[in-house]
Amino acid sequence: MSTIDHTEGTALRVNDVAIDAAVIDEEAAHQSHSPDPLAAARRALAIRELLRQRAVELKLIAENDSFDDATLDALLEAELRVPAATRADCERYYASHPARFRHNDIVFASHILFAVTGRAPLALVRHKAETTLQNVLAAPGTFEDTARKVSNCPSSGVGGSLGQLLRGDSVPEFERAVFDTQDTGVLPRLINTRFGFHIVRIERRVEGEQLPFESVEADIARYLDERVRHKAIQQYVTVLASRARIEGADLGETNGPLVQ
Repeated sequence: MSTIDHTEGTALRVNDVAIDAAVIDEEAAHQSHSPDPLAAARRALAIRELLRQRAVELKLIAENDSFDDATLDALLEAELRVPAATRADCERYYASHPARFRHNDIVFASHILFAVTGRAPLALVRHKAETTLQNVLAAPGTFEDTARKVSNCPSSGVGGSLGQLLRGDSVPEFERAVFDTQDTGVLPRLINTRFGFHIVRIERRVEGEQLPFESVEADIARYLDERVRHKAIQQYVTVLASRARIEGADLGETNGPLVQ
C-alpha cells in the first residue's frame, strides 16, 4: 500500500528513489495554472517516476534511460486494453448531449471572478466565492454591484458583463458550464477554471443550428475513446501507486499531466 506524506517540505520519494528539489521547482513552473503548483508538480513527478519504474521492470528501458513520450506510449500499449467506441456508443452520446452539437449558439453572460493568484490561500478564496454566490442567489438584483466591488476581472467595470459568447471564445471548463445547459439567471454552482472561481449569470441564449450526426460522429468517437483511455490510465496509475512507497506527494485521484 502506498505511503502518502502531505507535508510540502517532505522529500519526494517513490520506492526510495528521491526526486531532487530543483526538479520539483522546475516542474512547478510548468504547473502555474494549477491552484497549487507545488503540489501539482509533486503529483506529476511521482506519477512519472511510478511509470518509469514500471517501464524498467518490463525491460522497455534500462535503469538509467530517460522516460520519454515514446516509452510512455510503449508502456501503455503493453499494459492497457482499451475498447474503441462503437457507432451505437456515438449515437447514444449524440442523443444525450444535443446542446454540444449545435453550430453558432450564442450566450449573453456576466461573471464575478475570484482569481487564484497564490497570494491568498486557495481555501480562503473558495470560501469567499461560495459566500458571495449564496448572497447573490438570495438577492439576484445585487449581481452587478457585487461584480463592481469584488470581481478580479476587468469586466467588473461594466457589472461583470462578458457580452455575447460563442463556443471557442472561453476556456473549455467555462464553456462547458455555460453552453452544456439551458439554465438562465445566476448559475447555482461556482465554475472553477485555471483563472479562479466564477459566479456566472446567463442573461439570454440564442440557439444555433443542430449539426447532423454524420458530421460529428468521428469527433464523438475520438472523444469517447480518449475518455475511456483517460479512465483506464487513472486506474492503472492507482494500481501502481497501491504497490508503491510514496513520500511527499498526494496522488489524490491520480489526476496529472500524464493521465489527462
